[in-house]
Formats: sequence, structure tokens, C-alpha cells
Amino acid sequence: MGDVLIQRALDAKARAYVPYSRFAVGAAIQTEDGRVFDGVNVENAASPVTVCAERVAVGAAVTAGARRIVRVVVATDADPPSAPCGACRQVLSEFGDDAMTIEAVGPHGHRQWTLADLLPDRFGAKDLETS
Repeated sequence: MGDVLIQRALDAKARAYVPYSRFAVGAAIQTEDGRVFDGVNVENAASPVTVCAERVAVGAAVTAGARRIVRVVVATDADPPSAPCGACRQVLSEFGDDAMTIEAVGPHGHRQWTLADLLPDRFGAKDLETS
């Protein structure tokens, strides 16, 4: 049967809305309680309002009441497979710790990191404490 999270990310990628870049991305995230949420990148003619797949998946999880993410899989056609962008790394960090597993899959490979690998010394809630 294979890895469900990887398959969900690959399936999501096929549904991405990418008429401008043609760079389809699918994401699947697993929450602490085992639920899985998918997301796709959604482009817009006004490119600054384009939304990444990872952030769409996080939004779906948060809407369902999830607050802790433990694993993320991102699927692209890039070789080597692409890691999440900086904005997505920051959003993911809001809902997980340094040990969160982040994986990238593509037609020719698989890569894996922890959140600490991709976003060392991350900015978080602790940085907003003033006393």
C-alpha cells in the first residue's frame, strides 16, 4: 500500500491550480492525533496573493481544530524534490517543534529534514515575550 502521507501529497499535487508557473505542489500534513490534511498551491494572476500548498493544508488542519503538526510531505516534479519555501517553514513552525519531520518527494527522489534543519533558531511565540 505504501506511505499514506506521501500518496496523499502526490494525489493533491494533481489538483493544484497553477496556470501561470505550471509548478504544481501538493502537501499532506499529519497532526499529533493522526489526522491527515491535504493542500495544493493556488496561483493568482496577481502573484503576491498566490497561496502555497503547505499553508493551505495548515489552514485545513486549523479549521478542523488541530494545533500540533508532526509530519509534512510536499510533492513536486522538481529534481531534486523541493523543500518548503521560507514563509511555509515559518507557518509550519507555529504548529510544531524542532523535531517535526518535513519530507519532499518527486519523480526522482525523496528528501527529509527536521524543522530545526530547515529553520534553525526560528522566530516563535517565545520571541514575543517582553519580560
